[in-house]
Amino acid sequence: MRRYSTLSALALTAALAAPLAHAQTNPTPTAASAAPADPVVATVNNLKIHLSDVQAAAQGAPAQMQQMPQDQLFSLLVNQEIDRKAILVAARKEDLEHDPAVAAAMEDAADIKLENAYVQQQVTPAVSDTAVQAAYNQDYAGKPGPQQVDARHILVKTQAEAEAIINQLNHGANFATLAEKDSIDPGAKNGGELGWFTQDQMVPAFANAAFALKPGEYTKTPVQTQFGWHVILCEGKRNEPTPTLADVQGQIRQNLAEAQIQKVIAAVRANVKIKVFNPDGTPTTPVTAAPAK
Repeated sequence: MRRYSTLSALALTAALAAPLAHAQTNPTPTAASAAPADPVVATVNNLKIHLSDVQAAAQGAPAQMQQMPQDQLFSLLVNQEIDRKAILVAARKEDLEHDPAVAAAMEDAADIKLENAYVQQQVTPAVSDTAVQAAYNQDYAGKPGPQQVDARHILVKTQAEAEAIINQLNHGANFATLAEKDSIDPGAKNGGELGWFTQDQMVPAFANAAFALKPGEYTKTPVQTQFGWHVILCEGKRNEPTPTLADVQGQIRQNLAEAQIQKVIAAVRANVKIKVFNPDGTPTTPVTAAPAK
């Protein structure tokens, strides 16, 4: 399960992240002296650091670091890569790559890199702009958004207090005035106003009661949640506007990637022979034979 989580995160990052552009300190090259596609930006002994190495480091940098001015970020990342290469030189001098534990860790890291490269190769076509547009057309375009309710509420500690408030409302009391006077909710100073919300944004008991009301109605019996006892007033209902592609394309891309990862894992598992064992070495499941080719 832990390996799957790693695969998912790395595949999504690889499939969705765009390389970060960096400012160049050299003048724009002429046609006669065009810059290489992936220029060397530093060397450490005979080890080269390419622009692509710095771009890869930028993709994994913390968000706060990525907000730095591009020239500063570029210089910082180059120096980090220099540090890494210098450490690598020192480690090789110590012949650490032949230490059994280190060699095993290096082999595992190489395997993980290969695994994620395969997943990226399989996922990338599934999250193309064309695929995202098709998913948007199917799931969002021309369809109303989820229903919303505009409501106020009064929150009190006991059922008896809530029933007393309902009795006052039945005799013509103003809901907002009672909320400001009696509600223990932080929004009481605004007359208990909650604004527009969808059903999944509230706890079930509250949401069910609020969405069952018509505009202008209030709950005739108290509603209990883990927060206390509520009296709810529905002030309006509407459907949320249809989101634009720009609003939801990130979520669509993530959903498509996750769905494709599931398909990839199912496909590769179907083509291998799997045996699972208990901690004592006894088998827990029958052998799964790979399909004949």
